[in-house]
Amino acid sequence: MPSGVRLQRIADRVRQELSEMLIREINDPRLKQIFITDVKIDKELAFADVYVSAIEGAGRAAEILAGLESASGFLRRTLSSRVEVRAFPRLRFHWDPTPENADQIEKVLAELREKK
Repeated sequence: MPSGVRLQRIADRVRQELSEMLIREINDPRLKQIFITDVKIDKELAFADVYVSAIEGAGRAAEILAGLESASGFLRRTLSSRVEVRAFPRLRFHWDPTPENADQIEKVLAELREKK
C-alpha cells in the first residue's frame, strides 16, 4: 500500500493531467468550461474519485457527469500512459457544489457588509 504522501502526489498528477486533457484533447461539447476541483485516490489504488464543477453551476451537472462517464475509458487509458502506476485506478466522477456554495456565502457576506 502506498503512503499518504505518495497517494496525494498521484492524485495531484491525475488532476493536473486530466485538467490538461479536458482543455486540449477532449472535443465533447458537454465537457466545455468545466474544471477539476479535487481528486482523491483510495489506499488500494482501486478508485480515483474525481470532483468536477462548472462555471454555469449545477444546472449542467447531469449532462457533464454523463459526458465524463462516456469518456471514462479513454480518459483512464490516456492517464495510465502518463501517470506511472502499476495498475491505474478506475475513475468515478462526482459533482462538487463547493464553488457554488462559496459564491452563495460571498453574496450573503457582501449583503451583510452593505447593511452596516
